[in-house]
Amino acid sequence: MLYLLALLIGVIAGLRAMTAPAAVAWGSYLGLLPVTGTWASFMGHWIAVGIFTILAIVELITDQLPSTPSRKVPQQFGARVILGAFAGAVIGATAGATIGGLIAGAIGAVIGTLGGAEARARLAAVFGKDPPAAFIEDAVAIIGGLLIVAAVA
Repeated sequence: MLYLLALLIGVIAGLRAMTAPAAVAWGSYLGLLPVTGTWASFMGHWIAVGIFTILAIVELITDQLPSTPSRKVPQQFGARVILGAFAGAVIGATAGATIGGLIAGAIGAVIGTLGGAEARARLAAVFGKDPPAAFIEDAVAIIGGLLIVAAVA
């Protein structure tokens, strides 16, 4: 179950790169992710929560800009895989399975990046424009991230 949750937080990173670490930071801060005494304990500090939350908000805003590059360009894709792996590793750390969580999170990020791009393109085609599809993707990422963290608890 833990590896599935790590995979799913990676999918969230594929949708919105900074939402996954923000969700695990909030989960750590609120005590939902028991990372105290692990390498990931810093994620429960208010500074980590603040930094990841601000970065997630900035990403939600910049995603709406027409100049934002595709999530499938190497820099964007790589960032999503790294952040998905990181968030998965934090979830894995709750049960001493950091490496397994890292791998699952990275795989999930690939799935989320490619699947999210396809789903958003299809939704945008249905709506005839991109913003409604982007807002739906935002909601899925935020709510999904919170549900995943709650499921770990």
